Amino acid sequence: MDWGTELWDQCDIIDKHTQSGLDLVEKYVKFVKERTEIEQNYAKQLRNLSKKYSPKRGSKEEQECRFSNHQAFLDILNEMNDYAGQRELIAENMMINICIELTKYLQELKQERKMHLSEVKKAQQYLEGTYKHLDNSKKRFEREWREAEKAAQYAEKTDQDLNATKADVEKAKQQAHMRTHIAEECKNDYASQLQKYNKEQNQFYFTDMPLIFNRLQDMDERRIKKLAQGYILFADTERHVMPIIGKCLEGITRAGTNVNERNDSVVLIEQHKSGFERPGDVEFEDYSQGINRASSDSSLSTPKGPLELLGRNKNKTFRLFNKKSKLPSSSISPFSTPPTPSPANGPPSPKFGRDPLSYCLKEINKTVKPRISSFRTLKRTSVDSEGFTHLPPEQRRKRLQQKIDDISKELQKEMDQSEALGKMKDVYEKNPQMGDPASLAPQITQTAQNMERLRGELNKYESWLAEAGGRGDSIRYSTHSLNNNGAHNPNSPGAISEDTDSSQAIYSEFDDEFEEEELAAPIGQCTALYSFPGSSEGTISMQEGEVLSVVEEDKGDGWTRVRRNNGDEGYIPTSYATITLNK
Repeated sequence: MDWGTELWDQCDIIDKHTQSGLDLVEKYVKFVKERTEIEQNYAKQLRNLSKKYSPKRGSKEEQECRFSNHQAFLDILNEMNDYAGQRELIAENMMINICIELTKYLQELKQERKMHLSEVKKAQQYLEGTYKHLDNSKKRFEREWREAEKAAQYAEKTDQDLNATKADVEKAKQQAHMRTHIAEECKNDYASQLQKYNKEQNQFYFTDMPLIFNRLQDMDERRIKKLAQGYILFADTERHVMPIIGKCLEGITRAGTNVNERNDSVVLIEQHKSGFERPGDVEFEDYSQGINRASSDSSLSTPKGPLELLGRNKNKTFRLFNKKSKLPSSSISPFSTPPTPSPANGPPSPKFGRDPLSYCLKEINKTVKPRISSFRTLKRTSVDSEGFTHLPPEQRRKRLQQKIDDISKELQKEMDQSEALGKMKDVYEKNPQMGDPASLAPQITQTAQNMERLRGELNKYESWLAEAGGRGDSIRYSTHSLNNNGAHNPNSPGAISEDTDSSQAIYSEFDDEFEEEELAAPIGQCTALYSFPGSSEGTISMQEGEVLSVVEEDKGDGWTRVRRNNGDEGYIPTSYATITLNK
């Protein structure tokens, strides 16, 4: 069944129906646009939420990320950021695949419908014009035939009139014959126009209009099919990213399972362990036999003997860190030499005989308060920050080891730069047209001075670490240092090279004569979960299941820098791969 056969007389209905279909497409496009706006706003709010609760650089929260529960929360924020990216992808794909495509197709349908309706209008106008010609010829035939009948009746009347002359009769007959001839011509013209109109009408209702209506039917069916595809894409667009969203949710679950409460306790211990020994007992001072001031140097516990002698505050706890007590001006460091104790049976104080109670209180203040105040004033007294002597022993050893590692890395960079300058100098000496070897002398001298300074600092910190009881196993690097003349120094400390960017920048123009620039060491590996075309600038393509090396981890923007075995580097979406970092 088709419109041309069954709806041959329903042109207005077909016009309204096709217009209603186009309106539905336009309405659906607006609906999808509003859905994409909701997705974009949702993704924006999720990103702002993740950013709001993400720790700032150098903040206390960032330092606490070494604990697994804090790191798990940070992983959840990263996964939510990736989840927001998938919502943005849904909005983008809906806009491209549904809104833009349907809008473009809608314009084509409007033009096609307009063309078909224009053809209908032209056919109708042509048929109406043919009918007007038929009607005019019919009216003319009717008018001329009446005139011919009148002329014939007048000729017959004139012929019967006895008073009429022969000339009058002949003239009346000629007039009647002429009118009859004109009427016959009008009759023939009317018959011709009628035949033409019937032919055009048959062409209009059986050929032209059915063809146009069938084209409109085909257009409407194509519109319905395209709209149905848009309905399916509405669901498929979100279904396609569901695996990645599932990976994000799995990442959140994995972050929760990775929390290790026991390990967090160990990390806290390692971070804040002071290395001090617990305070010993306060010795009993027998005031009846003389004052014994030989209390334990490390004693910080509550003195009991003197309080019992005083007979006061028996049921109250003696507080060492009383908020109301003022700090004595002569506080000592916990690392300073303790006071020399007095003989156990030394001579009695002259004040003891006169006022034993006040003397006992005074002696308690002398032996206990200085040790208490020494801990209060650790942060207030001037400290030697360079040697970290203000820190507890365990923390001091860690900081010294960290400082030694940093100096070793800086020394390695200077050694690499010195080696590069030496190679450049050799090239200039062999090929003077490339440069003057003397122009490198200031840089070589400065590099040598920097190396000497760093070696001095390294020895200084290593000696401090040895004094603090550390292992002293600083990181060493294998390289060949150069002296001021560019000669290799065989006595340079050996270790692994980490950063050659500064040295490579100096002699990168001599790649043909020296080995290529060393690439940054990978920090992990990743396996592609999905294929990625890598069509944008700075990205790299990958296939599902492909294993790549991770060069730079995600900085919070949803992209990770990777490298293939052939040296190609680029960025991939973090959520498209499973990433494993080296520990």
